[in-house]
Amino acid sequence: MSVDTETTNTDHVEDIEKKEAYDELIVLLENEDYEPFRENFLKLHEYEQGEFYSLLDNEDRDKLYRLLSPKEISDFFDTLTLSDEEMEEILTGMDARYAAQVLGAMQYDNAADIMNFLPKEVMMSFLALMERDDREEIRILMNYEDDTAGGIMTTEFVSIDSEMTVHQAMEHLRRVAPNSETIYYIFVTDINNKLVGIISLRDLIIADEDEYIGDIMKERVISVNVSDDQEEVAYVMRDYNFLAVPVLDYQEHLVGIITADDIMDVIQEEAEEDYYRLAGMSDEGSPLDDSSFTAAKKRLPWLIGLTLMGMITATMLSTFEDTLEKVALLGAFIPIIGGMAGNAGTQSLAVAVRGLATGDIKRASLLKLAMKDIFTGMMTGITCAVLLFIIITILFGQPVVGLIVSVSLFVAMTVATLTGTFIPMGMSKLGIDPAVASGPFITTSNDIISLMIYFSLANALMGALT
Repeated sequence: MSVDTETTNTDHVEDIEKKEAYDELIVLLENEDYEPFRENFLKLHEYEQGEFYSLLDNEDRDKLYRLLSPKEISDFFDTLTLSDEEMEEILTGMDARYAAQVLGAMQYDNAADIMNFLPKEVMMSFLALMERDDREEIRILMNYEDDTAGGIMTTEFVSIDSEMTVHQAMEHLRRVAPNSETIYYIFVTDINNKLVGIISLRDLIIADEDEYIGDIMKERVISVNVSDDQEEVAYVMRDYNFLAVPVLDYQEHLVGIITADDIMDVIQEEAEEDYYRLAGMSDEGSPLDDSSFTAAKKRLPWLIGLTLMGMITATMLSTFEDTLEKVALLGAFIPIIGGMAGNAGTQSLAVAVRGLATGDIKRASLLKLAMKDIFTGMMTGITCAVLLFIIITILFGQPVVGLIVSVSLFVAMTVATLTGTFIPMGMSKLGIDPAVASGPFITTSNDIISLMIYFSLANALMGALT
């Protein structure tokens, strides 16, 4: 407990110190004390610079552009998490040449992501104003799909020739390292730029200067292809604990690398995407960016479909109207049966969707998984059923009703647990994203199944009830 309180207090102190530093910078900027402002601003971490920048209005941002070089602006632009519309507004509000220089000085993969969402005429204008090398690197990255390895890779990496000596490689490293995103891994290529090996910076430093790179490199290199889905790349980096992974084109040429910071963004993006899809909502953009009309338009197809499915439940209730008239008490337990089945199905669904996303279910035995779910559903179902039977018998003095409700609950929860696993698996086999359709579909289908079980059992035992 004391550790948690200590951590919280430390975070609170840091937040206060950060706020005081930001307030001081704003005062310096507004009073036009530019030298102390520039000195204090550049002492901040790039993330904090971006955070401070987000607090400024347009007038103060214009002052900032006059005080900082495009390179200094680009350093914290790489950390900004703004919507495409906000970034477009910021860049078009700058002098066009200055904005082009900022984009050219950014990490190329981040600049390419921004450029892809700018209006075509704005994008072409910025490209025309960039340095030739920057323009070509960004154009290459813009050709790849956003959610692929090519779309998230950077071309700012270090590679060396396998025929270099360690001394030559170190000299080369000193020249190119300032413009590289990471130098922890150094990739080795042959004369045709094909990836043939890898060497860590540590191994390079401790090696003898006269040794050849080809003699000390590791020849087995795990790599990804430019067309691989970004989610698959994330699994590779997670499984191998990589800080960076090389990206090859179709001819096995080394064209870029993907670093851990890019994969962290991918993991967050995929998690948010699955979360919105699980709720039957669009995963494009932030929900806070949508107008009420746009949000309603995204949700209506699902809600209309579920309304039509809900009519099946209403039809079933009317079919068993005679049963309800004879034993009105049965109607009181409909929400419990449907709700508990829905809860069991949703819990099972969450595990299944997660397992499909991580690839664990693909590697598991289908029969083993089915048996596990059956026993899980039976154990949770029988526990809840016995508890409910005791409560109904004591409170209402109706052991037969208690039996019907408890048995129905047991069967419904067991079936719901199975459907929560196998429906998303079936959708995955059909090429449908299980996170998109499974949640709303399973909730409604479990209502139908649980009511069918409930009233079928009630009809079978009607003689004992009346």
